[in-house]
Amino acid sequence: MTSKRIRIAVDIGGTFTDLECLDEASGTTHSFKTATTPDDPSLGLMNAIRGAAARFGFALSEVGFLMHGTTIATNAVLTRNLPDGALITTAGFEDVLEIGRHARSEIYRLKPEPRAVLVPRRRRFGVVERIGPAGEVLAPLDEASLEAAIDRVAASGASVCAIALLNGFTNPAHEIAIRDRLRRRLPQLAVSCSHEVSPEIREFERSSTTVLNALLIPVVRRYIDALLERIAAEGLAAPLYLVQSNGGATTPRAASDAPVKLLLSGPSGGVLAAESVARQLGFANVVGVDMGGTSYDVAVIRDGERAVVTQGEVDGLPVRVPMVDMRTIGAGGGSIASLDASGRLQVGPRSAGAKPGPVCYGRGGTEPTVTDVNLILGRLDPVAFLGGTFALDLDAARDALDRRIATPLGIERDRAAAGILAVVVAKLAGAIKLSLFERGLDPRDFALMSFGGAGGLHALEVAEELGMTTVIFPKDPSTFSAHGILQSDVVHDLARTRVLPLKPGAGPALGELAAGLLREGRALLAADGLSEERCRLDLAADLRYRGQAFELLVPLEAAPDDDARIEALCQRFHALHRQRFSFDDPAETVELVTMRLAAVGLLGGVAATSAPMPADAAPPRSRAVHLNGAWTIAAVHQQEQLAARARLHGPAIVEQAYTTLLIPAGWSLAVAGSGDLVATRESGI
Repeated sequence: MTSKRIRIAVDIGGTFTDLECLDEASGTTHSFKTATTPDDPSLGLMNAIRGAAARFGFALSEVGFLMHGTTIATNAVLTRNLPDGALITTAGFEDVLEIGRHARSEIYRLKPEPRAVLVPRRRRFGVVERIGPAGEVLAPLDEASLEAAIDRVAASGASVCAIALLNGFTNPAHEIAIRDRLRRRLPQLAVSCSHEVSPEIREFERSSTTVLNALLIPVVRRYIDALLERIAAEGLAAPLYLVQSNGGATTPRAASDAPVKLLLSGPSGGVLAAESVARQLGFANVVGVDMGGTSYDVAVIRDGERAVVTQGEVDGLPVRVPMVDMRTIGAGGGSIASLDASGRLQVGPRSAGAKPGPVCYGRGGTEPTVTDVNLILGRLDPVAFLGGTFALDLDAARDALDRRIATPLGIERDRAAAGILAVVVAKLAGAIKLSLFERGLDPRDFALMSFGGAGGLHALEVAEELGMTTVIFPKDPSTFSAHGILQSDVVHDLARTRVLPLKPGAGPALGELAAGLLREGRALLAADGLSEERCRLDLAADLRYRGQAFELLVPLEAAPDDDARIEALCQRFHALHRQRFSFDDPAETVELVTMRLAAVGLLGGVAATSAPMPADAAPPRSRAVHLNGAWTIAAVHQQEQLAARARLHGPAIVEQAYTTLLIPAGWSLAVAGSGDLVATRESGI
């Protein structure tokens, strides 16, 4: 509908709020960037929407969709800005959160590794009951112990309560009874049940996920309520969707009930966009890296597909919900350079964030950051930052670097600045190595796709460190995650655990399990108002060899409801196991652990068209840039003035409205027909 022709995606990061808008009538896209407002992120979101409307000439009444990626849940966990919570569990299992798993990351450590426990022992309460592994009631719910537990929850002062009973995922009757009793007695209490959040085997991970979900409910609900109120006050009537960790969108109500699914909300959009661009350019194996102001996110795309895991970790806390497989480290443009007590140089994970930001922003920052160093070394233009709308203070950045780093180390300023960047490049390359090596993959078999506001200044140096010879820069790298969010669809993830050997005769049980998931998925999409032709139902299974303590996720082409399909599924598992671990055992029994369904509601995204490029390139400017220990003159190009199919040779700089790309000597940069840029190494590394 032309009256609702604008689709907007907003990704709120730690430093900047990124926006992409798509005009569905013409297929053109526009990007916009503004400062994040940490005290009230919804204010920065509306600032971005109003700014984009004014710049690109649309009215708020023309907005038909508003898609939103947010770090509100992640930041609440990282900063521990969470309410007091309680946990009700099966009597005798109150300490599951502290016992956890016996796996140790440092096997020779003499003391136990510290474990993050979000609910202290004094607010963990047991009730007498027991559900068996097949869902049978072994001990009924004891009324006296339940009343006592609710009394203790009320007296504890907790504002949220998680309910995670042993085997509650196989039969939720007792969890439901406790939930209903809690809501009657304590109606102001936010309650989260494990059978609703993570209905899967393994009580530690399920309990941790349920507790996290309960603690995030007030945080996310308060934010969403404020956001809905703000956009309504601005006259924006478009439906709001929030992006989940799996890359799919969900409604505000669903996000309020299951906020744990928002923990990778923003970064997942970048992975979706990276997968799409890699496919368009013909690259099957790509490492997508998103470097913003605060963090550096790494995701691997292999054989054209992003990896999705059924369990992740946030700040040491296991989260058992489907999410895009991603590694995050604290390294971005706002990462602070400092000296530790021994005089050793460190960069990050502390960040200047949006407030006060890098020293050169002139907002009160006093510690030098990666952005300050890039400015000092000529990689950033102090008068062209953010399209010339934000002047940078070069003298303040130099002074901060001298006082904090160069003078204490007794070295000259340029050497100190170059040393900071060398540390950053090593950290970035290390994160990519770890993401690939743990899968048995070689970086030289992959192209690097760099996006995020700070990524283009470091991508080619990181590639050299890894022996990679191709680097892709999307045409709008600074708002790339928002671009991915723009194309999101509604996704509901469902799971049912049932440990079952995949043997002849298991088809009816597997078919019944799949049929139940399919019915639930269709009902959820119907409740979202999506017609059947706009729905897609994708089945998958967690499989393992009997006796293994881990599973592999195997997609299902159809419900394995007969012996032939069961045999085909087992063969796919053997092949995947061999690919991942160089080993398989076709003679061993394969077990189903959990069957999964992704119920996808297609929102009908319109493919964006590329803006026309000039036939002839505009002549570049030049400026001095510090590279490889010396100052050199580099050509400075504006990306919007690059001709179609043009090729540049380093040393060169390509400036965009919201980011800058650095092309060192030995690299060339080609402009693809889509407007994306592809850099290649001209000689061996």
